[in-house]
Amino acid sequence: MIATLAIEAGDLPLGGGLLALVRPALLLLEPGGILAVRSSAASVVQDLPSWCRVERHRYLGYEDGRHLIERGSLGAPRGAREWGYRLKKPSAAEVVRAVPMPDTANADTGFAPRGARVEPGGPRYPFDLLERDRVAPPEVAQLYDQAVAAQWDVGRDIPWDTVGEHDPAIESAVCQVMTFLAENELSALYVPSRFIARIHPAYVETAMFLSTQLADEARHIDVFLRRARVAGGGLGVSSVTTSRSLLSLLEYEDFTEAAFVLSVLGEGTFLDLLRFVEEHAPDPATAEIARRTRNDESRHVHFGLAHVRHALSTDPTLFGRLEAAVRRRAATLHDVGGVPTPLQDSLTLLAAGSTEPRAVARGHEAFRALLEAMHAARIKRLDRAGFTAEQAELMSTLHTANFM
Repeated sequence: MIATLAIEAGDLPLGGGLLALVRPALLLLEPGGILAVRSSAASVVQDLPSWCRVERHRYLGYEDGRHLIERGSLGAPRGAREWGYRLKKPSAAEVVRAVPMPDTANADTGFAPRGARVEPGGPRYPFDLLERDRVAPPEVAQLYDQAVAAQWDVGRDIPWDTVGEHDPAIESAVCQVMTFLAENELSALYVPSRFIARIHPAYVETAMFLSTQLADEARHIDVFLRRARVAGGGLGVSSVTTSRSLLSLLEYEDFTEAAFVLSVLGEGTFLDLLRFVEEHAPDPATAEIARRTRNDESRHVHFGLAHVRHALSTDPTLFGRLEAAVRRRAATLHDVGGVPTPLQDSLTLLAAGSTEPRAVARGHEAFRALLEAMHAARIKRLDRAGFTAEQAELMSTLHTANFM
């Protein structure tokens, strides 16, 4: 009889190490494959057939100094063995090319990594994000690789010694803006975290990217709070408008809806706000904070756009659902006024650079221009996602006055 695979066991007894060679060798075989075990241990003649019966393999006998075992089917791991593929570059994107994501995942595979062979009979896990088109846009692995490469350090990479002394009104304005940014970034930390445990590990690159997003948001919260306190100003006011707007983000249960409202609309709008802060920052440290956080936020927006655009391309009914999600949120905030007044005043003074009346007038015009720029940029992003001009105009207009 021709063996599929052969191993040399020397004088190892069954309970003295032989199974450490036999069991892995059998895992390499498909059910029905034959393993030849060359052994000189006398006890194996009795022990190996008994072990095969217990493990539901078929002991075929002993010939020419070899024990022959036919691989049984009971308990055989599902899936083909992953062997022989060498990564050209150790990156998440290369892994996805080597081991593509399935269209649909099986919750019975638990935390088994994609590509692992899974023994049957395991428990069902509570993953409910099981479809690639609703979880993992094609660019997600590249975005993860970029996020890992772009991490920065709050203490090392910000020139804190350049903050200096500012007019108290300007420093107070900076502190209020930083308070607002930190509060909103807390929502951007908590909202994605609610979905990670629901994502099947077959799409682990999405969970990994969201984890980098959480790390980004944690760093942003840290740096905004440090800037508010570094010169003695302290934190500003948390408005009811902000609180109500951010609570509404926590109420989304659908991953795509949450990504759309948070990343495409909210964090997309924050890109313009951070650019405004960088442009009008009173010191290099504040400008660097805004620049670095904006770079991070651009990745989050890119993921949100990629996610929504891909989902829309596979499900045309999603257009209506996302519009309805924006309408629902707007309805819950219908009695909320415009931009929180502490933030309005602080952005005006930040752009003014002083409390001199003519400068304040220029600062006010800069603030109004910021709102127009935010609206125009939202429309462009919605157009890139695939919405009609009418839908984009409507959803941008309905977006919260709180920006996020």
